[in-house]
Amino acid sequence: MFHGSMVALVTPMRADGALDFGALRRLVDWHVVEGTDAIVAVGTTGESATLDVAEHIEVVRRTVEYAAGRVPVIAGTGANSTREAIELSKAAVEVGADGCLLVTPYYNKPTQEGLYRHYMTIAEAVPAPLVLYNVPGRTACDMLPATVERLADVPNIVGIKEASGSLERTRELIERLAGRVDVFSGDDDLAREVILQGGRGVISVTANVAPRAMHLMCEAALAGDAARAAELDTPLRGLHKALFLESNPIPVKFALHAMGLIEDGIRLPLTWLSAAHHEPLRQAMRAAGVLN
Repeated sequence: MFHGSMVALVTPMRADGALDFGALRRLVDWHVVEGTDAIVAVGTTGESATLDVAEHIEVVRRTVEYAAGRVPVIAGTGANSTREAIELSKAAVEVGADGCLLVTPYYNKPTQEGLYRHYMTIAEAVPAPLVLYNVPGRTACDMLPATVERLADVPNIVGIKEASGSLERTRELIERLAGRVDVFSGDDDLAREVILQGGRGVISVTANVAPRAMHLMCEAALAGDAARAAELDTPLRGLHKALFLESNPIPVKFALHAMGLIEDGIRLPLTWLSAAHHEPLRQAMRAAGVLN
């Protein structure tokens, strides 16, 4: 259902932290023109942790409005409360989201049985396409492949974003799921290999600043053209790494500001990129061809 380069879109903000919907519209239009295959609104990169519920749903609504059916919009609606995740997901679907991305519950560290029941409960309550999201480095919660496999035959669970940083893990998921649930890379530096081994795309930070290149790389990898995918990915390797010099989305917001696409707004407890990282990130952007 979803595939290719799916950008985990930043939420543009003004210097005082106010939401900048004009910049959001421009970003959405730019991604459509550049070939981005889907937009993920208000995920981790979209600073979901510091938007209140009304802002969260308004960003999703505006993203859907600006996309105007030209590209699918997936809303980040995960929470560490099952009830809250259901409420957010229902609200996102009501304002037009094509699907929901649901991060594993963070901080409260559920068991594998708890994770299974969490997602089953959401799937039963929200009849929309759902993408699971495993990122243990942020959540202190690792959803194991056996648990994902238990969920594989739930009709509206259509994918999983696996961001464990392990090719072995994604390979195991692809083998276990056998096409019943699509596997998406959550790590840009592994995306090419994940797709070549059977994944269906990437939910990408890098696509924020290099949307055309990420789209073309994913397109080549999905077509099985490993040589072309490697040719397209090689100039991006430094960027994949530099965009995590500090916690995401700090570097990617600096990069977009350097490109003149957003203002320098970010919300505490995140802060603007440290001066020591400015030039290394700029060098990676130049190597990727996104900055003069």
